[in-house]
Amino acid sequence: MLEATDLQERIFAGGEYVHTSSTQVLTVENPFDRSIVGHAPDSSPEDVDRAVTAAREAFDSGSWSELSPADRADWIDRLADEIEARGATTAPLVTDEIGQPITVARGMNAIRPVQHLRYYAKIARGLSVEQERKNVDREGSSLHLRRPLGVAALIVPWNHPQSSTTLKLGPALAAGCTVVIKPAAESPLDIFTLAEASRAIGLPPGVINIVTGGRETGQALVAHPGVDKVAFTGSTAAGRHIASVAGQRLIPATLELGGKSAGILLDDADLDDVMASLRYASFGNTGQNCVALSRILAPAHRYDEVVDALVALARDLRVGDPKDDTTEVGPLVSATAHARVTGMLDRAQAEGATILAGDTPTPSEGYFFAPRVIVDAAVDSDIAQNEIFGPAISVHRYTDVDDAVRIANATTYGLGGAVFSADADAAQTVARRVQTGSIGINGYRPDLGSPFGGVKASGLGREFGPEAVENYRESTSIFR
Repeated sequence: MLEATDLQERIFAGGEYVHTSSTQVLTVENPFDRSIVGHAPDSSPEDVDRAVTAAREAFDSGSWSELSPADRADWIDRLADEIEARGATTAPLVTDEIGQPITVARGMNAIRPVQHLRYYAKIARGLSVEQERKNVDREGSSLHLRRPLGVAALIVPWNHPQSSTTLKLGPALAAGCTVVIKPAAESPLDIFTLAEASRAIGLPPGVINIVTGGRETGQALVAHPGVDKVAFTGSTAAGRHIASVAGQRLIPATLELGGKSAGILLDDADLDDVMASLRYASFGNTGQNCVALSRILAPAHRYDEVVDALVALARDLRVGDPKDDTTEVGPLVSATAHARVTGMLDRAQAEGATILAGDTPTPSEGYFFAPRVIVDAAVDSDIAQNEIFGPAISVHRYTDVDDAVRIANATTYGLGGAVFSADADAAQTVARRVQTGSIGINGYRPDLGSPFGGVKASGLGREFGPEAVENYRESTSIFR
């Protein structure tokens, strides 16, 4: 892989590293020790145009789009092999970029990307590209075609940069699209692992293209007339803007946005089991997960017991050097993130909430925020309604199951959630009433085979499963 310092003036377009026309760079700071990890271009509209043009030429030439799904599957499998071979260096680079605990980085940015690509290679081998359908209005039949949309813009977040990319890349490539990938400004270095892997296997030029940059780069990409589809994971505010631009251009957009997921404990929930689940479901990746169970709803008569258990959990979490295999909570991604999380909790306290725990010793240099538990916050308060995106959760009382469902649904978001109970059937009955795109029983463990996405302000469309491939295909009927 190219050294991080070598990427400062380059984008990846048409199968080659090319010099950027921008004089601006992104500086990546390690949030653990504040050292400089590397630089990448803050790409200009001209850079975006070069990448989109390469993707457009590759698509229109048919070198990828006109391959059979089985042939594309073979390429995707080879790409997965190369990504897997680079995993041992990719994971620590992600940890340096964003402070992600190394055990999480290995799973989400070395292992999961390979699983994603191999899954969509398998899906590609079973894809139907045309279907004969018997006519309803007359004798004979018509032909239904499923064809790739064209050039797809994949705009991915920093919190799981590799796996968030392959969740979009796998189905896009399976469908026959070419892509332009824009990683988050916080994590612009690890994406070039993908560039190196594509070069190693001799992937047709222009199938995968990469531009790095901030908000303006993303805006230029979404607005580019050569882009036929946008897939975005990030904040709801950014998603609304992308949706408006895509709407003006009448191109499809898949949007996986923010969340404020509830963990509902029913009367008979086993607290030891619940705490074991919340250890990652609420605090994993330093709480920087869009599906984090950041609101815990407890029966009123068990509220104090639940709070005590959560405080004990918060204090038991191992905080420290993200390169240490024993670390569970690393630094927040940046000074900006630290200030935002700190500000949210300060405001909650000023409004009457009580902040518990937060006394775990932390390294002094990085952007650390010790795990905290928030009690006595109103269910309609800012801290209970909006993403914290840090290692902090709020706990709320409910009087009965109807009240629990009401509180769970009393938010603009609907991405994840969980219901905990010794009676799985009872938990499922409650889960069916929660307004969310996905929800777990006695934990939150998404599965790649079933659709994932949000309702309300948590997004549009679904990823995961064979359904994701249809995000990148269009339908044509030949009436006969």
